[in-house]
Amino acid sequence: MATAFITGIQGFTGLYLVDELRAAGYAVAGLACDLLDRSGIVNEVAQIQPELVIHLAGVAHVVQGDVEAMYRTHVIGTRNLLEALVSSGCQPKSVLLVSSGHIYGNATADPIVEETPAAPTSDYAVSKLAMEYMARLWLDRLPITLVRPFNYTGVGQSVHFLLPKMVHCFKNRLPVLELGNLDVVRDFSDVRSVVRSYRLLLESERAIGEDFIVCSGQGYSLTAVIQMLRDLSGHDPEIRVNPAYVRSNDMRRLVGCRAKLDRAIGSMAAMPLIDTLRWMLEDSQGTQAI
Repeated sequence: MATAFITGIQGFTGLYLVDELRAAGYAVAGLACDLLDRSGIVNEVAQIQPELVIHLAGVAHVVQGDVEAMYRTHVIGTRNLLEALVSSGCQPKSVLLVSSGHIYGNATADPIVEETPAAPTSDYAVSKLAMEYMARLWLDRLPITLVRPFNYTGVGQSVHFLLPKMVHCFKNRLPVLELGNLDVVRDFSDVRSVVRSYRLLLESERAIGEDFIVCSGQGYSLTAVIQMLRDLSGHDPEIRVNPAYVRSNDMRRLVGCRAKLDRAIGSMAAMPLIDTLRWMLEDSQGTQAI
């Protein structure tokens, strides 16, 4: 049985990826030490000798106070992992590194494709782009695939994220929902679709050495999402625009193109956003601070 090694295995995405990989017949192991513990990573990789490596660990939230930690985690932490894979003698068949669709910033392309020039507007996005450039130095030694997921959500995602926050309000029938700019348009995917795409990319020889946008290909304004939640829940809270949530560098529209992804893993119908929202509203456990 092939073994998949996941960093960030206890995070929101990691928990769904574990289920996806196990259902496909893989044994799964997670990184136990810190990404900045170089010798610890070497020891774990040498012991496990994984066939597949998926690097999810990182600062998940775009608005992050500790900028230095963000750069250390995304750039140095990722480099430590790649160095450990080589120095430990591990020969994985595929290494999937997770970047972010945020590297495109306020791109004028619509939809955004992989070749769209990067224009990051936050330290989060800059740190992810720096990670990508660093990782390219290892392409001659490791079978690396880079993915740039756009926004995605699902049951268990922290209410610090936009859609879980909105679902929490409607699910608990709170009287007021405070948001930022309601006119921004985002490409929202279901986490279950995202982890399936990751698995299929790991299994595709065509993906090695390439980068892929992982998205639904459909854009929704926050106004449209609010209306979906109203229809699903029968609740109609007061919507307030809080100036504290409006960022001057906020990306107005971020919608991706699935064409390259579909060529690599086969066409896969995106889960409708309304079905994802219904799943989140109906889940008995609610959102978690993961």
